[in-house]
Amino acid sequence: MQTATSKVFYKCRTQIATIIHSTKLLRCNNNQSSTTCKFATRNLSNKTDFLSAKSISGARYYCTMPPTKGLYQNVCLGGTFDRMHEGHFLLLRESCRLCEGTLTVGVTDLSMIQSKILCELIEPVEVRIENVRQFLRETKPTMETDVVPISDPLGPAGWNPDIQAIVVSTETKKGADFVNETRKKKGLNELAVHIIDLVPEPSPSSSEESKVSSSNVRQRLLGTLLRPVQPKPDIRSYPYVLGLTGGIASGKTAVARRLQGLGAAVVDCDKLGHKAYEPGTTTHEQVVETFGQDVLAEDGTINRKVLGPKVFADKAKLQALNNIVWPEIARLAKAEIATHAEAGKSVVVLDAAVLLEAGWESFCHEIWVSVIPRKEAIKRIVDRNKFTEEDAARRIDSQMSNQERVDSGNVIISTLWEPEVTQKQVEKAWSLLQDRIQQTAEKGASQL
Repeated sequence: MQTATSKVFYKCRTQIATIIHSTKLLRCNNNQSSTTCKFATRNLSNKTDFLSAKSISGARYYCTMPPTKGLYQNVCLGGTFDRMHEGHFLLLRESCRLCEGTLTVGVTDLSMIQSKILCELIEPVEVRIENVRQFLRETKPTMETDVVPISDPLGPAGWNPDIQAIVVSTETKKGADFVNETRKKKGLNELAVHIIDLVPEPSPSSSEESKVSSSNVRQRLLGTLLRPVQPKPDIRSYPYVLGLTGGIASGKTAVARRLQGLGAAVVDCDKLGHKAYEPGTTTHEQVVETFGQDVLAEDGTINRKVLGPKVFADKAKLQALNNIVWPEIARLAKAEIATHAEAGKSVVVLDAAVLLEAGWESFCHEIWVSVIPRKEAIKRIVDRNKFTEEDAARRIDSQMSNQERVDSGNVIISTLWEPEVTQKQVEKAWSLLQDRIQQTAEKGASQL
């Protein structure tokens, strides 16, 4: 019985564009005849294989794999191996072909994925390791394998004296050079380096890489339902409430505006936060009593520019402020949702940076999260708020992490790219949401 990973491999292998080590790229016009390709699922013989690629820019590319001059007892390779794709299959398949003994595969752990695009959507290392093991079992069942997490660029290749060869892509060849430099310093044998060319992405979007990659796959997940929506029978089905959250400078409010343009009503919890401690309210009195008269502006309102530094520098004070303000914001938000329902709005977006911290997801049907990389968030805060980079970093660190938000989210949006890319994500998410709402309504009707 084929597993999900093997099905993907078998389906896409005839579409793979690759250059195997010691090969030359052959380019011919489309009117030239192509080599008839025969693929054996598990046959990893040393005979020449001919792998055809998709048509690229009006020309068809071929590459040949000549008979191997010699195999190795111990081979290694490394990578993220997130959401396995054609490029991964090629690297692993070639490694299997070269290896007569033990194949060692290093799978990057948490510390090595933070710079990846949409790293929050990368599968857990345990899942990635099992996917690699599964592929290797199905590709070459008799081969010994050692698939391990790695937390540095070298992995076992940097210290294992038994390894003889390393398989890399053209993109990671420098990594192989670094491995050999390190091994030479340690008095270890240098590794034979086998290079696989990158697989071109047939039709990349403006925000995607030109090669087949896991980051492209992760981008395509944006706007889709990543986690099933759990029924909440204790809240009304109408209106349908989307909890929208994200860190500072994540573009969350811009996403809310786009949803509003598609027909949703928006409850802005930041504005409700201002309203919650207006002069004359109980909340206003509690804030002044807790944090002092100096937080008052000349007109008697709370001066958030004075209050902010006080609380963001002290977690205990921040929690004290939250305990005062959050319950009142929740009360105001629920009242505003009810008002939108009376006005006939079927979808209401609860725009709240602290949605999860405050527990307001309890009265939302599903959670959407807007994310951007930390480096981009710092840049935006510096440009927009005129903070120093250190102050911007402290503000980010005072909040829930992107990963924590994503782990609780049903739908993820990223405003990292051009506005039109964000718009497409939001439109896709909105369309899929309408389908879910319709399906839920039909299911409810059928149970009457």
